[in-house]
Amino acid sequence: MGDVVDSATRSRMMAGIRGKNTQPELAVRSGLHRQGFRFRLHDKRLPGKPDLLLPKYSAVIFVHGCFWHGHGCRIFKWPATHSAFWRDKIGRNRANDERHRTALREAGWRICTVWECALRPAGSGVEAVTRKISRWLMSSSRALEISS
Repeated sequence: MGDVVDSATRSRMMAGIRGKNTQPELAVRSGLHRQGFRFRLHDKRLPGKPDLLLPKYSAVIFVHGCFWHGHGCRIFKWPATHSAFWRDKIGRNRANDERHRTALREAGWRICTVWECALRPAGSGVEAVTRKISRWLMSSSRALEISS
């Protein structure tokens, strides 16, 4: 099946997708801020420029879009057009994610990954996700992954 929009419209839509300050990221930031957590954003000195950095807890948080990072959930579908390009692109994103996580772990950081699907209505919801993150920050656990 072909694309449901013409190529000019698709190009405009794809160009409008941001890499930071996305709606899922803003939702997590807002929820954690309401719970009293303070954090830094997109620290360029760290591998992968984590979405949130909480030095007090030696923790970083990534908020990943299910499509861009190839999550194996109901949201992610391989595109039918330009499939070789997308397999390469998403494969590189996954490899970069793993390389960044490894470097952060070796530097002593705790890592939380929140997937977009967990924040959607059919997922856990923002409040439940931020409660899980809050409990994790107070624990000694090295990693947390939250998905639907």
